[in-house]
Amino acid sequence: MTNSDPQSSTIPTHVGFILDGHRRWAKERGLPLMEGHRAGYNNFKTIGLAALERGVRYVSAYVWSRENWQRSTEEVDYIMKLLVWVAKHELDEIHSRGVRIRIVGNEDRLSKEVLSLIRAAEEKTANNTKGTLALCLNYGGHQEIVDAAKAITEANLQPEEITEQTITEHLYAPDIPAIDLIIRSSGEKRLSGFMLWRAAYAELYFIDKKWPDFTEADLDAAFAEYAQRQRRFGS
Repeated sequence: MTNSDPQSSTIPTHVGFILDGHRRWAKERGLPLMEGHRAGYNNFKTIGLAALERGVRYVSAYVWSRENWQRSTEEVDYIMKLLVWVAKHELDEIHSRGVRIRIVGNEDRLSKEVLSLIRAAEEKTANNTKGTLALCLNYGGHQEIVDAAKAITEANLQPEEITEQTITEHLYAPDIPAIDLIIRSSGEKRLSGFMLWRAAYAELYFIDKKWPDFTEADLDAAFAEYAQRQRRFGS
């Protein structure tokens, strides 16, 4: 779960974003909470593509956690409609840039329309080679490991056959590698279950700005700090 040469580049291979602060951003401006989510999406598109342009190969984002279903019906409905809108109106541009889409998460509770659209997005962009956007949707870090364990059990493997690699191969979207750098906005300093298996040796970078205010300059600052860190991976 680590890069073969962890110090070969100052640009991380896989950057994970915990997008936090959308609602607080909207409240501070006297805007409806939903405007914060829309602004957050627009900014993720900008920052995600900017990261890929800088040489990052995988950009993942915590889009919707399993715990987020506890929010108001109005907010849940808006987020699902926003996902549908993005899939219908933004996919062609993402595809034209040569970017691959991967969805990481459990499919339960997602509507047939959302499932159909995200599967179509993955299929359409499957052969793109300019980088991968991995969207953690209906995702939980514990649930991912539980589902991996279930899949291993269904494969009838013997205990001695189960290794770390076995678990890795049964994660959601197992082609997505370990995370090198996790960036979380809005001043929160926790992982909140984000890609727990892949985050084992990730460098952590926290910033007080709400996510809609996160800029490309902030991204470059995070990369500059990452480049100064020594990644020992326990050695």
